[in-house]
Amino acid sequence: MDVVKVLGVVGSPRKGGNTELIVGEVLKAASSAGAKTEMVFLPDYKLAPCDGCRTCFDKKRCVIADDGEKLFRKVSEADALVLGSPVYFGSVTAQAKTFIDRIGYLNMARGRKPLMDKIGASVVVGRRTGMLNASLEILTFLTSSRMIIPSGGRLVAVGREKGDVLKDAEGMENAKELGAKIVQLVEVTSKLRGTA
Repeated sequence: MDVVKVLGVVGSPRKGGNTELIVGEVLKAASSAGAKTEMVFLPDYKLAPCDGCRTCFDKKRCVIADDGEKLFRKVSEADALVLGSPVYFGSVTAQAKTFIDRIGYLNMARGRKPLMDKIGASVVVGRRTGMLNASLEILTFLTSSRMIIPSGGRLVAVGREKGDVLKDAEGMENAKELGAKIVQLVEVTSKLRGTA
């Protein structure tokens, strides 16, 4: 098969923060396993909230003039998606939720086929409250997009101040395992589909 492509999407408004660090660790491990990786930092993109017009179901594209289609192409062209968010008031950030809504609807409007059977993983950073809710928000998006979640694909890490996540030895180790597992699962599923 071609080189495995893993896309990491950081739904944090804070550059250099814990979410970027832990998603980066997953991507570094995926790269070490032979994948080509890319990290997308959502605040670098213009992405308006979904307005529920449902035009995408008729025209098969979004009519909002922003980077929604560009981001959708990046996700569609990747073999795996790692979506990360810190916990904000018990859930994902506004940036991550906007990504979920826009990419999710564009995928549904295209019959859920563009993301079907890709590998998807959730990465959430927080202290205690809301980590489960944020994880479920991302996992709901991944499963409704018909993506495959690897074991360990619901990664949580502890941190608040910048760099705290680096002290979470278990979280960092799990990130390394997840990156390698994603590449392995892409390769296995490609063989099963006969595309290897």
